Amino acid sequence: MSDVTRILQAIEQGEPGAANELLPLVYEELRKLAAQRMALENPGQTLQPTALVHEAWLRLAGNDNIRWDGRAHFFGAAAEAMRRILIDNARRKNARRHGGDQQRVDFQDFDAATPDSDESLLAVNEALEKFAAHDPLKAELVKLRYFAGMTVEEAARVLRISPPTAHRYWVFAKAWLHREITRPK
Repeated sequence: MSDVTRILQAIEQGEPGAANELLPLVYEELRKLAAQRMALENPGQTLQPTALVHEAWLRLAGNDNIRWDGRAHFFGAAAEAMRRILIDNARRKNARRHGGDQQRVDFQDFDAATPDSDESLLAVNEALEKFAAHDPLKAELVKLRYFAGMTVEEAARVLRISPPTAHRYWVFAKAWLHREITRPK
């Protein structure tokens, strides 16, 4: 049993101070997870990986009703928390009152047209929510792969399915989401 799993069980049993032991053990992994996700974001992003980790930690640590089923479950929940934070941040930035209807122009790269990753992120999230209503397990796989940066094998362990099944689900989910996102509205 890993130290993380042991501490998660101690937290579950209500041992005082157990939560304080957890953060130092998982911080670097959460930071790497956040950095991987933030690398996919638009340059000039105001949200930094450290802030993303801290916000995710606050959401995870502040929820007393969650029961952790080991290390993989904890990191899956952390990935989901990070996904929701990024989605909330993208929605906030795209809100009209925050200038979401205006296009940012960098005069040094004036001719280079880059796609708006916030809009892409929102499109993926909207399609993923529809997909989750259709097939929650496959949607969870997408969240772990796309937002947490897990491999198919890691996600399969978290979801307690075989890697070949996870691979089939991943292929299907990518096709379904691509069709949904590229469908004319």
